Amino acid sequence: MERWKTIIEPFRIKSVEPVRLTTVAERQQKLESAGYNLFNLHADDVLMDLLTDSGTGAMSAAQWAGIQRGDESYAGSPSWYRFLESVHSLFPFKHVIPTHQGRAAEKILFSVVGGPGKVVPNNTHFDTTRANVEFTGAEAVDLVIEEGQHPSVLHPFKGNMDVEALDACIRAHEPANVPLVMVTVTNNSGGGQPVSLENLRAVREVCDRYGLPLFLDACRFAENAWFIKQREPGYANVGVREIVSQMAALVDGMTMSAKKDAIANIGGWLAMNDDAWAERCRNLLILTEGFPTYGGLAGRDLEAIAQGLQEVVEEDYLRYRISSTAYLGEALVEAGVPCVQPIGGHAVYLDAAALLPHIPPLAYPGQSLAVALYREGGIRGCEIGTVMFGIHPDGTETPASMELVRLAIPRRVYTQSHVDYVIEVVRWVAERASELRGMRIVEQPPALRHFTARFEPLS
Repeated sequence: MERWKTIIEPFRIKSVEPVRLTTVAERQQKLESAGYNLFNLHADDVLMDLLTDSGTGAMSAAQWAGIQRGDESYAGSPSWYRFLESVHSLFPFKHVIPTHQGRAAEKILFSVVGGPGKVVPNNTHFDTTRANVEFTGAEAVDLVIEEGQHPSVLHPFKGNMDVEALDACIRAHEPANVPLVMVTVTNNSGGGQPVSLENLRAVREVCDRYGLPLFLDACRFAENAWFIKQREPGYANVGVREIVSQMAALVDGMTMSAKKDAIANIGGWLAMNDDAWAERCRNLLILTEGFPTYGGLAGRDLEAIAQGLQEVVEEDYLRYRISSTAYLGEALVEAGVPCVQPIGGHAVYLDAAALLPHIPPLAYPGQSLAVALYREGGIRGCEIGTVMFGIHPDGTETPASMELVRLAIPRRVYTQSHVDYVIEVVRWVAERASELRGMRIVEQPPALRHFTARFEPLS
C-alpha cells in the first residue's frame, strides 16, 4: 500500500443514508426561519453537515455488535467493566467516572475545584470548558503560544502552551488560587492544532514547581498522538498507543468527550488519581448523572465507546483521517482561500477575518461566511470567533483573537466526492467574498450564545 499516492478509506460502506438536495431559494428561506443561526436548522435541510465532529461519526460493525451486547444492569454491568478496561488500556488513571458527554465531566470537575477567585490556565479553552469554568465564578485564562494566535503562521505544534506565560500566570494569581492546569489536545479553538510531548513535559515541570495538578482535555487525543508521530523528532517509529501512554503518564487526570476520539454518538468520562477529588466528583455524579458504573449512559453506549477506543488508535485509520482533512485544507489553500495552517486534524478552519476584511469583528464576519456557505451550497459549518468567544461574563463584548469558520469532518461519514463538492462551494463563495455583509444579533442568551442567538444581515 505504501507505494501508492492515494490514501483510501480503510473501510467499506455497508449502509447508506439519503441526503436531500435543496435550492438556494429554499435554503435562504430556511436561514430566515432559523434567525441565520445554523444551529437552528433542521438537519434534513443540510446537504453537507460540517457543524461538528462531535457524536456525528459512523460507528463500525464491531461497535454495532457491541451495542447488541450492551447490558443494562443499573450497577456493575459487564458493559461497564469492558468500558473501564478499554479506558485503562490507554489512560490508567486510578478513578474513571463515566458521564453522558464531555461537558458533563467539565461541569462536575469545575464544580468541585472551581469557584470565585480561582484561575484555570489552558492552552485554549473551548466553548463549554470556558463556560463551565466561568459558571463557578472562576477565570478561564488562555495561554497558547504566539504562533497559535496567527492563522497563516506555520508551526508544527501551534497548540502548544506558552510555558513562560503559564509560570507568570501562576505567580501572578498565586498557586493556591490555581486548582489545576489544563491542556486541550488537539487545540480545537486554535484550529485543531496539536500539542507536542516536549511542550507537555515543560508544562508538567511548571506544575511540579508549584505543586499543581495537570489535566488533559483529551477529546482528540489520538489525532494529537498521530501528529506527534508525524512531526516530533524521535517519534516516527513509535506506535500511537505508546505515544498516548506517554501523554497520559505526564498528567494527573482528564476530561473526555467520547463523541470525538472514541467514535461514539454519546458519552464521556472524567478520570483522575486524586482520591479526595474523585470522591467529591462521584457524589456530584450520582446527584446529576447517575450511578458511578453507568454515569448517565446506557450499557450499549459503554460498549460502543469501549470498541471505538480500540479502533481510533489504529494507524491505518489515523492516516486516513488526518490525510482526508488535509486534502480539503490543502486544496483550499492552493485556491487562495485563507485558512489556519498547517491544517489541523479534525477540521479545516477558514480565516474569515482575512477573507472578509471589509466586515469588522463586531459585525461577525465568521457568521456571515458560515451563512453564505449554507445558502450557496447547503454546507453547515460553525463560527469560531467573536460570536462564540466575544461576550464576557460581565456582559461586555470584545473581538475574539481570531475570526474563523470551522468545517469539522465527521469520522468515517463522507467520501472524497463529498469533499470535492465542499472545495467547489468554498471557492465559489470566496471568489465573491466582497459581496458579503456583516450580521447583527437580535436575540441572545447570557452564556453560550452561539448555540441559540438569532441574527439578521446588516443592510
